[in-house]
Amino acid sequence: MVDALSVLDLVAVGEGHTTREALRTSARLARLAESRGFRRYWVAEHHSMPGIASSSPAVILAYLAAQTTRIRLGSGGVMLPNHAPLVIAEQFHTLEAMAPGRVDLGLGRAPGTDRLTARALRRTDGPATGDSFPADVAELLGFLHDDFPDGHPYRRVHAVPGPVQGPSGGRPGVWLLGSSGFSAQLAGRLGLPFAFAHHFAAHHTIPALELYRREFRPSAVLTEPYTVVGVLTFAARTERQARDQALTGALTTLRFRTGRPGLVPTPEEAGAHVFTEYEREVLGGWLENAVHGTPDAVREQLDELRKRTGADELMLVTHGHGLEARLTSLSLIADAYGLPHVGPGPA
Repeated sequence: MVDALSVLDLVAVGEGHTTREALRTSARLARLAESRGFRRYWVAEHHSMPGIASSSPAVILAYLAAQTTRIRLGSGGVMLPNHAPLVIAEQFHTLEAMAPGRVDLGLGRAPGTDRLTARALRRTDGPATGDSFPADVAELLGFLHDDFPDGHPYRRVHAVPGPVQGPSGGRPGVWLLGSSGFSAQLAGRLGLPFAFAHHFAAHHTIPALELYRREFRPSAVLTEPYTVVGVLTFAARTERQARDQALTGALTTLRFRTGRPGLVPTPEEAGAHVFTEYEREVLGGWLENAVHGTPDAVREQLDELRKRTGADELMLVTHGHGLEARLTSLSLIADAYGLPHVGPGPA
């Protein structure tokens, strides 16, 4: 049985809906996840995707912090090459001050978008690569802990809010995210927890987790490896309803990959779409790695994935169309696992 369940939200904007409605949906989902005992609620950074409104994780997390009281909130993740490490340190120290003890800072090395948008984000003509990621992570950790050594060029630069103000403030928990072995190896060597994107790199999941565990070195953060696996998940009262919702997310991704990004289609639109041979091939791979079906079937598949990967947590990627369908999916999964209605935390 899965020991812990969490949620990754892409803040989907469906056909017929607005970004404002998508954000309000995320707040409802976060409150539901909190009330049913899910461990974390993360949002992911994406850019230039009309169907995904999560371009500013720190802003969204501030909004969700005001809507919740207990569940851990985090980025899954901040795409570090898009940002100056000092800015991220300041943003997440601010979030930690808003929601003490419940902020996660998940870091990725991909741009979270296409090459042209990545170029616009970075304001450079150079190629979009993650080659500087280890150095960027080290710099960010230096700002978060305010512990650059003497002689470092940033020794007298401080992230504020931050430790320079005194010992009373906490720090966000730092995670590395990945879809290959690169970040897995780095996370292991730094002794940080690691989250793997099984939902779009399933063939690399087990090799990356094995590499992480093999390279792991105990640190002040962890004495043993700790892993989260993200998985596309949708539960409904019938298999057909669940597949229809899974198909909306698949078609959204397919359109982006083929240069036709748009809002998340309705299940009716996705069901009526005539797929080309190439699209059917991509779709088959997408749905093969998605967990969808009735609550009992979803639980069986999640338990099998947990057993196969040895993950400490599974993070459910709830990408679909419409608030009610997504609320129902989370509720059905919580019921399938017998999660209690724990209610809101203390104010």
